[in-house]
Amino acid sequence: MQTAEMKLPHIVTPLPGPKAKQIVERDHRVVSPSYTRDYPLVAKAGRGAMIEDVDGNTFLDFAAGIAVVATGHCHPQVVEAIQKQAADLIHMSSTDFYYPGMVQLAEELAAIAPGKDPKRVYFGNSGTEAVEAAMKLARYRTGRDKFIAFYGSFHGRTIGSLSLTASKAVQRTKFGSLLAGVFHAPYPNTYRGAYGVRPEHAAADALAWLESELFKRVVAPEEVAAIFVEPIQGEGGYLPAPPDFLQGLERVCRQHGILLVADEVQSGMGRTGKWWAGDHAGIEPDMICVAKGIASGLPLSALIAKADVMDWEPGAHASTFGGNPVSIAAALATLRLLGGSLMANASLMGDRIFKQTADWRERHKIVGDIRGKGLMIGIELVRDQKTKEKAPEFRARILQAAFEKGLLILGAGENTLRLCPPLVVDEEQVDFALRTIEACISEIERTL
Repeated sequence: MQTAEMKLPHIVTPLPGPKAKQIVERDHRVVSPSYTRDYPLVAKAGRGAMIEDVDGNTFLDFAAGIAVVATGHCHPQVVEAIQKQAADLIHMSSTDFYYPGMVQLAEELAAIAPGKDPKRVYFGNSGTEAVEAAMKLARYRTGRDKFIAFYGSFHGRTIGSLSLTASKAVQRTKFGSLLAGVFHAPYPNTYRGAYGVRPEHAAADALAWLESELFKRVVAPEEVAAIFVEPIQGEGGYLPAPPDFLQGLERVCRQHGILLVADEVQSGMGRTGKWWAGDHAGIEPDMICVAKGIASGLPLSALIAKADVMDWEPGAHASTFGGNPVSIAAALATLRLLGGSLMANASLMGDRIFKQTADWRERHKIVGDIRGKGLMIGIELVRDQKTKEKAPEFRARILQAAFEKGLLILGAGENTLRLCPPLVVDEEQVDFALRTIEACISEIERTL
C-alpha cells in the first residue's frame, strides 16, 4: 500500500475509478449474484483502518470486513505470525492429528470465556459452522431436538443456522423446508419495544412472551435443547439486549435444563470493550459461538463450551480445515493484540462516539436512535421521530454519499447504519467519520 502512513481518506478519481469499473463489470459476468454490494469499492490493499482501491483512492474503513479485521488490515504482528507459520506447516488436519498452536489457542479461549467451569473448544472455519456445531452438540448433550431463536437474529446461511436466522426473508426464500423444531420469539427492542409496544418494558415483555406464550402454547420447555441469542443483534440492526433480559434468559434456561448459546460471532473478541458482549450482563452461557474477529481476517471459528457439555465421542463432529495452523497462528497474534491495548481502545473510542453523537437526535430529525457498546454502534434512521417510521432510503443514500467522501460503512437491519471499524482507530479517524456521517445526514435533511 503506497499510502500506508495515511490516516484519512484521499480520493483521486471519480468513483468508481476506471480500473474499478472494469473489475466490477468482470465480476458481474462470473461471480455469484447472491452477494450484496452497497457501493463499488474494489479493494487492493489495506493498512490499519485504511483501504486503498485499485485506482489509488484511499478510504477510512468503518466496516472492517463486517467486523472481521479487529486488529486492522495487515497488522505487522499478525502478518509476521502468518508468514512464519506458512513457512513451517500450512495444513495437516486437526481431525486426525495434533498441533501445538491449537492446544494453546484452546487454552487461551477457555481462559477468557466467562465463568469458572472448565471449557473445551471446537474449531471450524466460519460463524455458521460454529452455530451448526452448537446445534449438533446441544442435541447430543440434552437428547432434545427443539431450538429457540429470536426475530431479527442472524446466525448464518447454512441450513441449520438459517433455520435459526430470522433477519430478512430473502435469506430464506426459495430454499424449501428448513430444519424442523425451530421456534422464534420477540427480541427486546428498547427503541421500538415488542411489536411497537412499551419499549421501556422490552426486556420484561420479551421474557414474559417466552414463558407465557411460547412455552405454554407452542413448545414445552422440556423439549428444547438450546436457546440461541445474540447479546447484540448484528444483522437485526445492532440492537443490544438489556442486561436484565440476558440474565432472565439464563435463569429460564437453568430452570428448564435448556442450554444457553451466546452467538458472539460479530459481538465477541473485544469489539464491545470486553471479550464478550455478554460480559456486560455478567452471564455465563453454556456455549459461545466465535468467528469474525478471532483471526484478523483468516477463516477460523470456535465453539467454546463448558467441558461437561462438550462430551461427544470421537467422530461425532469434525472439520477438515477447522483450526488450520496458519489461521491458528493469526488468532494467537490477534488475542495478544486485543488483550494488550485494542480492547481497551474499543471502549475509549466507543465512548468518544457516544459523547459526540449525544445531541444528534435533538439536532437531526432523521436520527431515531443511537445504540451499542464499544465499537459496535448502530445509528437508526427514521422519517419521523414521533412515529419512528423507518427510512431505509435515507440509509442507502448515506452509504453512497459516505463512500464518495472516502468513508466505508455498512447497513444493518432495515434502516440502521453500522459502525464497526477496526479496533485500531484513533481519535482523529473517529472524528473524521462522525463529521462525514453528520454531513451526509445534513445533506438529506436539506432536501426534506
